[in-house]
Amino acid sequence: MPIDAEKALAAEPRSSRIGWDHKDVQLYHLGIGAGSDPDRADPAVDPHELRYTLESRLQVLPSFATVVGAGMGGFGGLAAPGIDIDLAAVLHGGQSVRVHRPIPVRGSAVQTSKIAAVYDKGKAAVLVLRSEAADDEGPLWTNDAQIYVRGEGGFGGERGPSERVAYPETAPDHSVRRPVRPDQALLYRLSGDWNPLHADPEFAARAGFDRPILHGLCTYGITLKAVTDTVLGGDVTRIRSYRTRFAGIVFPGETLSIGMWTAENQVRVEVRAVERDNAMVLGDTFVDHA
Repeated sequence: MPIDAEKALAAEPRSSRIGWDHKDVQLYHLGIGAGSDPDRADPAVDPHELRYTLESRLQVLPSFATVVGAGMGGFGGLAAPGIDIDLAAVLHGGQSVRVHRPIPVRGSAVQTSKIAAVYDKGKAAVLVLRSEAADDEGPLWTNDAQIYVRGEGGFGGERGPSERVAYPETAPDHSVRRPVRPDQALLYRLSGDWNPLHADPEFAARAGFDRPILHGLCTYGITLKAVTDTVLGGDVTRIRSYRTRFAGIVFPGETLSIGMWTAENQVRVEVRAVERDNAMVLGDTFVDHA
């Protein structure tokens, strides 16, 4: 089922109105591990978890933009003209979010989705699905999802970027561990990603896994929260953009090791799964900030 890159890129963007309130924000934050016990007097626990869980103190992590409208803003582009693919061949290769201003706790916006790029990797194609949201005050965020489609390359298109970032040889400036609850995927999927791969053992087995895996975007959110709390003083308004490459999977119940290298206005991040010999989970990951 070939991809017609020219037709896909020329297709009219799709627009829909989306809305959210504090309950959607709180549910998302809980889904990425916030507020497990915000009242514990334990110095190892961030005393400010209520900024993610209590409506009177609430702020919004920019990664929330990946789930607003049930997370279909970008992935709706898979139904664009010129895109006729087997969803079983689709992998989420990378994600970026750029916020134009802080996301309000309650809001309504028009989200527009389109195919922004199509790359020919030979044995596979990479689609860049872009969704942009704006409200009455102007642009809110831009999401880019990089979708890897096995078996759909070889159509003669541009190969596109393929650089890998070399990490510093020095130890991270900060290193934290974040446990993933055994039921984390079941909670996270309530924000709109109902893929049975993350809940149904039989479906996961058909996909080649011995048990359901965690959503990549859940790991993405867990990581941004860790960076925000560790480097940015918990202030989400300092975040400008956040991008990653999904380098591996996470199973619920595992522990994430998150290494951070700080530079002026940027944090470089690497995430590994502790229980599987520190297997790489997120690579080429950057948080740009004020």
